[in-house]
Amino acid sequence: MNARLRVVIADDERPARSFLAALLRSFDDVTVVAEAESGIEAVTAIERERPDLALLDLQMPELDGIGVVRALKKSTLPLIAFVTAFDEYAVRAFEVNAVDYLLKPVERSRLREALNRAQERVEHTELATEQAGRVNQAIVSYESSVAPTLLDRIPVRRRDEILLVPVSTLASIVAEGELLYLTTLKGERHTITYRLKDLELRLDPNAFVRLGRGTLVNVEHIVKVHVMPGGTHVAQLANGQKHAVSRLQSRVLRERLLRL
Repeated sequence: MNARLRVVIADDERPARSFLAALLRSFDDVTVVAEAESGIEAVTAIERERPDLALLDLQMPELDGIGVVRALKKSTLPLIAFVTAFDEYAVRAFEVNAVDYLLKPVERSRLREALNRAQERVEHTELATEQAGRVNQAIVSYESSVAPTLLDRIPVRRRDEILLVPVSTLASIVAEGELLYLTTLKGERHTITYRLKDLELRLDPNAFVRLGRGTLVNVEHIVKVHVMPGGTHVAQLANGQKHAVSRLQSRVLRERLLRL
């Protein structure tokens, strides 16, 4: 008899997560070892539980399914199946690179197929490097297909006029509720109504880095990084602002900025 397939699921929408968990628990050869309602929770759960398979929602705030894969070390990367609403670019990228995916709403028969494939790969002890290579190639293919037009300027309404703020002058973007506060290198502050994750998609990923759930900063304007207890950091910007860096993003920051 085959060992039970140990699975972690991650979805920020509770109904979708509960539905998927219920489907998985209907199979007697599957054990759900953890449920995560965010990408950050997913990374923690995967590193703790070392599951055979992770079912990751492709769209989650702060850290999506792709971000989870990038945050994991190759040694802790399980088999991956992305869960997504229909997205022709994602489907094409995953199919071409033999990465499994499930379309919402997930069908029981389709889930069974994905579990069977995962079980077969586990039994044949597929090398982690092969798995990581396939998933990373799918991510590159997907992102190159959907890359949106990047913004050079952000329109900010002020009474009866619209101010065009050059993206290059921004030091930080901080979300508070439904508002985004844009602060320039000169300390000028602007307010817009927009979702941070949507704006992030329109900004050059090489120019901006996320420090936490509600903060983006311009990499060029980070002048100092303070190391704090517990492996976290505080980033100091050229305009004097200081922003705490979450534990997960501290890892990203170290990889990106703090090594030669």
